[in-house]
Amino acid sequence: MISVDNIAVEFSGTTLFSDVSFVINDNDKIALMGKNGAGKSTLLKILAGVNKPTRGGISAPKDAVIAYLPQHLLTEDDCTVFEETSKAFQAIFDMKDEIERLNDELTVRTDYDSDDYMKIIESVSELSEKYYSIEEINYEAEVEKVLQGLGFLREDFVRPTSEFSGGWRMRIELAKILLQKPDLILLDEPTNHMDIDSIEWLEDFLVNQAKGVVVISHDRTFVDNITSRTIEVTMGRIYDYKAKYSHYLELRKERREQQQKQYEEQRRFIAETTDFIDRFKGTYSKTNQVQSRVKMLEKLDIIEVDEVDSSALRLRFPPAPRSGNYPVTVKELTKKYGDHVVFQDASLTIQRGEKVAFVGKNGEGKSTMIKAIMKEIDFDGSLELGHNVQIGYFAQNQASLLDEDLSIFETIDNIAVGEIRTKIKDILGAFMFGGEISAKKVKVLSGGEKTRLAMIKLLLQPVNLLILDEPTNHLDMKTKDIIKDALRDFDGTLILVSHDRDFLDGLATKVFEFGNKRVKEHFEDIKGFMAKKKIEHMREFEK
Repeated sequence: MISVDNIAVEFSGTTLFSDVSFVINDNDKIALMGKNGAGKSTLLKILAGVNKPTRGGISAPKDAVIAYLPQHLLTEDDCTVFEETSKAFQAIFDMKDEIERLNDELTVRTDYDSDDYMKIIESVSELSEKYYSIEEINYEAEVEKVLQGLGFLREDFVRPTSEFSGGWRMRIELAKILLQKPDLILLDEPTNHMDIDSIEWLEDFLVNQAKGVVVISHDRTFVDNITSRTIEVTMGRIYDYKAKYSHYLELRKERREQQQKQYEEQRRFIAETTDFIDRFKGTYSKTNQVQSRVKMLEKLDIIEVDEVDSSALRLRFPPAPRSGNYPVTVKELTKKYGDHVVFQDASLTIQRGEKVAFVGKNGEGKSTMIKAIMKEIDFDGSLELGHNVQIGYFAQNQASLLDEDLSIFETIDNIAVGEIRTKIKDILGAFMFGGEISAKKVKVLSGGEKTRLAMIKLLLQPVNLLILDEPTNHLDMKTKDIIKDALRDFDGTLILVSHDRDFLDGLATKVFEFGNKRVKEHFEDIKGFMAKKKIEHMREFEK
């Protein structure tokens, strides 16, 4: 059991949260929720021991192992994927080496009656008891199983870690954490850059093999599948719900409605009391009553209403200029990098107004196909864009393309035209850039904030073919809902590359699956595709 005792975090005169207390029990699976900037990642770092609170502390058993996966990682590049992952067992290997070293020392020493000799025997006994109590593990088989579950191929095992992107390095670190079998796993956005197969494998592992888990994630399906408790960080305090995320949303709505009712009743009481004081403060016969009510107001605990979700603001893309009937037509497209074939003889046709999803494991060609459509790469075969196709493109690195010397407001003001100019402040507020924040320079924004800003830019441009490559990474659930609603209303054609099942659900009506150097068309939405895909996997397993 790990206990959080009255912790507070303050910096630059601002209180992030204060007097926060809760207990993490064995095998608890907890979702840490709250808007961006509420303090979720800070709280996770305090649990991990990376940061210290201003006041209060964390209590944990002496031998408790707490493992932490941050959003951004720094990994060394001096070994292969398999060697790096095997470091998960380094403490066990070191223990075995130390036992051997101490035993060697005992064989050469002759001072059998000395205190030093007895201390060595005690150390060997203590270490040996600990070492042999560890369940016998086939380390290589465990490493292989976890790496494959997280999407690595066997041929990847011998490749240097330096050849992999940040997302794949994160999976290596995640593999090391899972192999350690810690008492508490702390995960900050673990599913960013992961494909659906790997996310499902991770869900199964966390539910059936992990002990305690605390996770921050904007993938609500993932959170719902693995957690049974939700802790919300809001306005400097926490609310602890013994409920999974979807049920927590209902309970939170009820709580806010109750708060609003109590707040309004208190405002009426304050107004009536203040009116009485103002009316009778000079009346001798009412002096005691006036003083009594003044003291009553001074002692009153003012009720605050938690920040209200402003996602009710509905954003709309500008009307899409009419394009030809088939915005994208691909015939027998092949793409190779040297001897490596990404896909061979791929064909697909996308009709005007269709909303389609590109899905498949990482490295199977989804982003490559997007680059082909954008004419960013060479290829063999035929790819034609329809008449008057105007593309709006959101790449995974879109945030890095912003002008860092502009302010948030200037970035949007420079591209907004027509009636939308009168709504810039409302739009920025909905994406959590309201008030003074809109004057911030782009250069000081976090990765998630830049992603949100890049998405607003896309929302305001009149296009008829939207191509979004992993648009929801780093976006919180409120912002994702706003964008999803806008995309649902978009009257042009949409291509979505995403591993976020919840985001795709109700949005994409057709799925193109990338895998085994082929592109396969499925005439179902994402739920139908997932159900069908599981049956296909079962048949392969039975074979």
